[in-house]
Amino acid sequence: MISRLLVANRGEIARRVFATCRALGVQTVAVHSDADAEAPFVAEADQAVRLPGNTPAETYLRIGAILDAARRSGADAVHPGYGFLAENAEFATAVADAGLTWVGPPAQAIAAMGDKLAAKALLAEAGVPMLPTWTDAAQVTDFPVLVKASAGGGGRGMRVVRDADGLAEAVSGARREAASAFGDGTVFIERYVDSGRHVEVQIFGDAYGTVVALGVRECSIQRRHQKIVEEAPGVLPDGVRERLHEAAVAAGRAVDYVGAGTVEFLLAPGGEFYFLEMNTRLQVEHPVTELTTGLDLVRLQLLVAEGSPLSLTAAPPAEGHAIEVRLCAEDPAQGYRPATGTLHRFAVPGVTAEFASERGLRLDSGVVDGSVVTVHYDSMLAKVIAWAPTRAEAARALAGALARAELHGVATNRDLLVRVLRSPQFGAVDVDTGFLDRHPELFAPLLPAGDVPLVALAAALASAAARRASAPVLRGLPSGWRNVPAFPQVTRFTGRDGNEIESRYRLNRAGGLAEWSASPSPAAAGNTPAAEGSAADAMPAVTMVEAYPERVVLDVAGVRRAYRVHRVGSEIFVDGPDGAARLAELPRFPLPTAKLAAGSLLAPLPGVVTRVHVAVGQRVVAGDPLLILEAMKLEHPVLAPADGVVAELPVPAGGRVDTGAVLAVVNPLEEAQP
Repeated sequence: MISRLLVANRGEIARRVFATCRALGVQTVAVHSDADAEAPFVAEADQAVRLPGNTPAETYLRIGAILDAARRSGADAVHPGYGFLAENAEFATAVADAGLTWVGPPAQAIAAMGDKLAAKALLAEAGVPMLPTWTDAAQVTDFPVLVKASAGGGGRGMRVVRDADGLAEAVSGARREAASAFGDGTVFIERYVDSGRHVEVQIFGDAYGTVVALGVRECSIQRRHQKIVEEAPGVLPDGVRERLHEAAVAAGRAVDYVGAGTVEFLLAPGGEFYFLEMNTRLQVEHPVTELTTGLDLVRLQLLVAEGSPLSLTAAPPAEGHAIEVRLCAEDPAQGYRPATGTLHRFAVPGVTAEFASERGLRLDSGVVDGSVVTVHYDSMLAKVIAWAPTRAEAARALAGALARAELHGVATNRDLLVRVLRSPQFGAVDVDTGFLDRHPELFAPLLPAGDVPLVALAAALASAAARRASAPVLRGLPSGWRNVPAFPQVTRFTGRDGNEIESRYRLNRAGGLAEWSASPSPAAAGNTPAAEGSAADAMPAVTMVEAYPERVVLDVAGVRRAYRVHRVGSEIFVDGPDGAARLAELPRFPLPTAKLAAGSLLAPLPGVVTRVHVAVGQRVVAGDPLLILEAMKLEHPVLAPADGVVAELPVPAGGRVDTGAVLAVVNPLEEAQP
């Protein structure tokens, strides 16, 4: 039996495996990079071994270093988690050769499915339906097509191409991204099915030839070909579920599969389905299967790895419905640009269990208050999963918990996830892999634009209350008290979009709110309860019910609204009944700063410039690619903001940059002309 398990991974998946180990009495070992030294998964392990360095290549991808950590810690088994070396046949072989128990499928099964081209050929012989596939771009005549990496997954190295003109660049870009993410730049091309749904079957096998299907998951809502919303059981046409189960079991048996695996399919609108790939590991979305079946898949992994036969020969009947979202540090409105920084507060209300199959609201998180999101790894912070008797109830509960969550310090995709879950199209299961492309309205912030001045007022009142609470003398006087009370107090902020918001208010001698105004006004911002009329009349009637440093209650035209306020330095995070805002309070007397050249394009986050497409002096038009910035395992193109001439390219290919560094300067065309 396994007595001490090393998890060759990080973040929430390491914590997930540790949770089951604690329940079974198995000791745990974490390995960690320098960037992860203070991460929650390291603190939770019974032992932890440092892997010097920060990047995956220096740490979590070093087979020798991980095996050395197992030897030094006395581990007798290794769990690969998902990502990194989880689907690396060489790693599985090395673990077994070291005399350790490998908690995963046999190396030969990993190798067979790791090469997607070879896997398609092998499973086609087993009768699993396939899409037309090409390895030579010159042979492609029918479009649209999808360029895919042969190794790895997670949406990296994938490009949709709708005509022949874009194929060569798509193949080149996919190769670069795949080589960076997986160390293998091999790609292939297959037919792309518009309006297709991404569905998958969880399978489990043991060493005695048993392979069972544990249900179908729906994973169609994706960004950059990476899933962000998953659910079980999938809502499918009559007869499709049984046929998917049969195809998935056939795939598992074709490679003598042992352990947890997932067979992924593309479901066409007519009910036909086609094999996409087989993931020879535990999936990010495995909790929705656990919550609807009552199984602990990590426990099954450990028992099967110890040599026990599966205790089931068929999937238990699904009970209720479970939906999972991937909460990521990124800004969907900016092309899903990853975000880095300190997560000052991470609180999801109503959680009934963490990393466990108790029904209700489950949280599988790799972060806590104070965690630092770095540029070295992917952007996922946590998975939030809701179970309920029906799909509609699960969606409502999950959306409500996300909307009320306090997520302070880095941008997240929370608002997008809430809008997806509340959309009528999601409720009607009108989903496919192009869902987000067809619904740009879902990218709007939850907080209505007209409520931003009210949020700024709440932030200003909370800041004033904090100053009074810390005042060394006359602490009981109302904030801003003066002999001539006609002049308002003024606080200026910048909002999420970088625009300035000015909040002006005046208190009466009793400390109540005598009047207030904002620039821009709620009427100018739109979506306001104010009546039509003059600018003065545009401000809704507001009464200050209470104002404390961390809580402000306003009566707005007869309706009370409570705002939770959290200040970190000059940043103020406000969570209200209709959404959240992040404001930066501007100093009353700002210091002079260096002026950037007009047309400067700045790095949105730390990264490496991998390619430069233009030269100084070259004319460009709006939207032309200037360079590629690689960060958090993905390529981020930097585009010309307007027609003009490239004036500066201070960073060469291969150069590293920090947030805010000048990547290029493009002079507008009229300025560039002599």
